[in-house]
Formats: sequence, C-alpha cells, structure tokens
Amino acid sequence: MSETANNPSVVSRQPSDDPVEPLPQAVVRARGDFSLVWLIPLVAVVIGGWLAVKTFAERGPVINIEFKTASGLAAGQTKVKFKDVDVGQVTAINVSADLKTVIVTAELKPGFAEFLTENTRFWVERPRVTLSGVSGLDTLLSGAFIALDPGTEGQARRDFKGLEEPPLFTTAEPGQRFILRSPTLGSLNIGAPVAYRQIQVGQVVGYALDADGQAVSIEIFVSSPHDRLVSANTRFWNASGIDFSLSAAGISVDTQSLLSVLIGGVSFDTPETIDAARPAEPPVAAVTGSEPPLFHLYSSREAAYAKTYSRKERYLLFFSGSVRGLSIGAPVMLKGIDIGRVLDIQLQFNVADDQFQIPVLIEVEPDRIAIQGDERLEETQMVNRLVDSGLRGQLKSGSLLTGQLYVDLDVYPEAKTEKVAHYGGYQVIPTLPAQLEALTTKLTNILDKLETIPLDQIGRDLAETAAGANALVNAPELKQSIVELEGTLAAVRATAGQLNDRVAPELVETLRQTTVAFRSMDQTIAASSPTMIEMERMFREISAASRSLRLLTDYLERHPEALLQGKGRAGR
Repeated sequence: MSETANNPSVVSRQPSDDPVEPLPQAVVRARGDFSLVWLIPLVAVVIGGWLAVKTFAERGPVINIEFKTASGLAAGQTKVKFKDVDVGQVTAINVSADLKTVIVTAELKPGFAEFLTENTRFWVERPRVTLSGVSGLDTLLSGAFIALDPGTEGQARRDFKGLEEPPLFTTAEPGQRFILRSPTLGSLNIGAPVAYRQIQVGQVVGYALDADGQAVSIEIFVSSPHDRLVSANTRFWNASGIDFSLSAAGISVDTQSLLSVLIGGVSFDTPETIDAARPAEPPVAAVTGSEPPLFHLYSSREAAYAKTYSRKERYLLFFSGSVRGLSIGAPVMLKGIDIGRVLDIQLQFNVADDQFQIPVLIEVEPDRIAIQGDERLEETQMVNRLVDSGLRGQLKSGSLLTGQLYVDLDVYPEAKTEKVAHYGGYQVIPTLPAQLEALTTKLTNILDKLETIPLDQIGRDLAETAAGANALVNAPELKQSIVELEGTLAAVRATAGQLNDRVAPELVETLRQTTVAFRSMDQTIAASSPTMIEMERMFREISAASRSLRLLTDYLERHPEALLQGKGRAGR
C-alpha cells in the first residue's frame, strides 16, 4: 500500500501545468559568544545585590548590653524605647562566659548610631515602688522594655553595661549637676529631694566614697531654671530627718518636709551678708565636658549660715577647778559673740606642787573682730595689750537645763595684773575662777571668818546682860518708880482738865479781840481811808519842803556870801 493511502493528511499532488517552486533552504550562520538570554539572570543578580546592599546599609547598629538578670526580657519581643518610641528590638539573649551576667543583643534603628557613646545609658523599665515615688506602672500591661538615654559626648561604643536602677534624670532634661563633699553620707539616699526654701527643685542622683576614704562625694541634679539659683556663695546643708542637737545654747530641733524626714534631703540657699559693697556672685554655669561644680555639704542650717574665716589662731587657758560640762567644740565667746571653739581638753598633774591643772586649747578667728582706727598691731601685740587691760578667760554656764559650759573672754579692769605666758608653743591667756567656784570661795572665806568670832564668849556676855536686865526689871525701886509715875500722870491729867475748862475759853476770847483789832487796823491803813489820805498829803508837803531845802543848799554852796549880804547882793 502506498503512503498516500495510509496517511489521509498527505495531499496527493497531481502533475499540472504550473511552474515548480523551489524548496526553501536553511541558512547557516555563526553564533556569537554572548546570548541575550543571559541578561535575565544577570539582572536578577544585580537586583539581588542591590537589595542586599540596601538592606545592609539600612540596618541599624547592633549593640550588646550587660545586665545582671534577664527578668521580663524576651528575644524578638522586648522593645528598646526612647521617650516611649520604639527605636530597636532585642534579637538575642545569652549568658556571659563567667555565668555572672546576661548579654542582651539588640538592633537599633540606623538613626541612633551617632548617639551610642560611652555616656549612653540603658536600663530595664519595670514597675518600681520606692519612698520617693512609683514608676513604670505602664509596663504592667505592655511588659518590660529597655529604656535608652542617648549621649552625644564621648567615644563611640557598641558594648554597654546596663543600669540596675533607672536614672533620676536624663541628658535631655534641662538642668545642672553638682558635687557635694561631706564627711559622712548621713541619711541621704538616691532619690532624696533637693529643696530651695522648702520647694523641691532637684534630687540626689548618686554618691561614692572618695579614693582616700576621707569624705563622701554626693552628686545632685537641680532642674532648670532653678539651677540659676546656685552661685559661688551658695551653701548646701543636710536637711535629713529630724535635726536634734544639744549644746551650750540649749536644745535645738529642726525638721523639714515629711519626705525629708523619711528618706533625707538636701537644702541650699545663698546667705545675705552685711557687706553691701560686695557685688553679687553670678550663677554657676555648666561647662560641657568638665566635672560638675564642687560645694561643701554642711551638717545643718546653722553651720551653713555661720560665717567662716580662713585665718585661725590658737591659745591655751589653764583652769584649776572643775570643767564638767565643757566639751570639745564648745563655743568661745567674746562680749557674747561667738569667735571660736574649744579644740582640746586635758588633765595634767604637776609633780612640783602636787596640783592638778586643766589646759584647754581654743581656736579663735581674729577676723571676726573689726579693728577701728589707723593703728595696725600684730596679733601678738594685740593679745599682750588686751591682757594688760584685763582680758581673762572664764568658764560660764550656757544653759541651766543642760549644764553645758563655754569659754567666755572678757575684759576685767579690776583683775590682778598678769602677763601673757607661753606653753608648748601657744600663748597662754590668764583665767579667772568660774562664777560658781568664785561664789564657793567667797562662802568659804566667810565661814572661815565666822569661825574666828568668839561665839562662846559672846553667848556668856549675852547671858549676863539678860540676867542684869531681869534683875533691873524685877527691882523694888523700879516698881516704886512706876507707882510714882502713875501718880504724876494722874496730876498731869487733872491739870489738863482745868486748862481745858478755864484757860481755853479765855484764850478763845483773847484771840477774838485780837482779830477785831487787826480788822480795825486794816481799815485804818486802807488806801481810801482818811488817815491814809492825810498821810499822803503830809508826805507830799514833806517832799516839797525837802526839795526847797535842797535848792537852798545848792544856792548857798554857790553863793555862801548870801548869808551876810542877802540874795540880791550876792548875785551881783
């Protein structure tokens, strides 16, 4: 059978008169080395590389944070936040090689790479309840997260040690840090308030023992704008709890707010001075990259406000009596003004005279005494001059309640003349016995004088005098004299009765007549009485006669010849 019969799809071709078309021929060409087909995987590789580079470039910094525990943290879930904004996520949590801590690996957003410096701080934000307040309550629902406090100063870092407690202030909070140095920490603690005029303006953020172990450095933070209240003259003092002091001045109790009583606190103020010409100190400005300003932390408000002087002088005073109640630190007063304090008290025994003496070392601040006038004296000359004038030291009671004593310096002009001595390199200021000791001495002297009085002899004399007086009182002569005196008194009373009955009326009549006579005389010498008128006329005539006689006398003095020749011829 033919192929056509077996395959119906084959069309049989019958010869025809049409011309025969030539069959197409394959054209063979040489193929090149590169094919366009390979562009597709090449483009895919380029795009993949670009995406990888882009992904790597947009990836944030990876950091490691060391914590003591990973409580509340979970890889892939715990966020890293700054101001409650997600800036990263924890990617892994591992245990350190020494098994003491955990290493938390977190990836942050690229924008925070420049804020990862040695001053950057991390901590776990959890619910916390302290005496200073409650924080982190929002984490009860959202879960714990790692908080970030970025730092711009310092070298870049990627490994950090997390804080166990959240800081009390962040770098973004305006304000300033200060360092306070104190011999002891007292009842201060982290979070204790810093107050200005009993208004909280800051907090205690940390403390540490100095390298030499002699003091404690306390770091505080004062918020803006209150940090401008701190100047070079500002004084800080410990306002912790209740300040109870017992001194020569008595009992003093000082307390601040209830929060300060519970957890302590610091207060500060700038004391006013009487030196009006002194300009006010400017606020202490913060210096970037430097240590915070350093201040001294005083133990109390009184100590902070007390004016201090750098120049101090030391003197010795010797007391022979009891110094019970005098303690180290007791004040030294001059005219009632505190000028120093007691540094040391000793008890010495002098073998030469078998006597005890008590040297007391005092320290005074001479600059507390203002010198008036142009005269300038050295310190030694001034002390010698004052001692010559009667400067003496004496123990006096500062409080009858506590029995505390203080050293009183004053000038006693009537004191015995003494000179300034020297002992152990110190000038010795003479002393006077204490007031109670001086009173006791006076009483002793009085008793000694009373012992010298012959009381027995005086008693015998008084007894003899009393016996003589008794004999005199009971003598018969005295009794007879008393009887006669009674008779005399009776006669006097009878005479007085007669005078009253007889003499008295006559005396009254005589006084009446005298009054009438005086009244008549008054009428006679009255200005309008005839007698007085006549007397005035007579006096005028006598005056005229006297004038005529004076004229005649003057004329005769000028013309004595008129007595012989007459007036007419004498005038020629």
